[in-house]
Amino acid sequence: MLAEILKFNDDFVAKKAYKPFITSKFPDKKIAIVTCMDTRLVELLPAALGIKNGDVKMIKNAGGVINDPWDSTLRSLLVAIYELGVNQIMIIGHTECGVKGMNAHEMIHLMKERGISPETLSIIQRCGIDLHKWLAGFDETESAVLESVKLVRNHPLIPADISVAGFIMDSTTGKLHPLSE
Repeated sequence: MLAEILKFNDDFVAKKAYKPFITSKFPDKKIAIVTCMDTRLVELLPAALGIKNGDVKMIKNAGGVINDPWDSTLRSLLVAIYELGVNQIMIIGHTECGVKGMNAHEMIHLMKERGISPETLSIIQRCGIDLHKWLAGFDETESAVLESVKLVRNHPLIPADISVAGFIMDSTTGKLHPLSE
């Protein structure tokens, strides 16, 4: 599969198919979107929101939520605000998210099956990492999104003039449902 992707990339560049995508690093709409890495959203989310290359900063992770005030997603938002001019943040969860109900015990079991040693897991635990907490999913998508909105709004490094809003997107239709606290 990787060979196919690399071949396609060579052809893409040779044909100068990148030209319609040329833009600057600054988001034209001054919006950052935190959303899930779900494959259904790759094309659906931009199409459903009417955004194109260059319009927004898109930050994706498993579940589209922020679990820690000092994680890489929050760092990316700070860069987007202070370095790239973002003034609005949208946190977009979606229906039928795979992280909803994700079981950390099961994931750790799968890690062991794939060759991660109990010693490695023990070292991680002794370093202060609670894998059961770190790998846990969430029970309700709406609650998880609202917790992320709250975390961003109350973060000591997020300016008060930044608008932060939460949404749930229908994974099939793309319908966006605003959440209120």
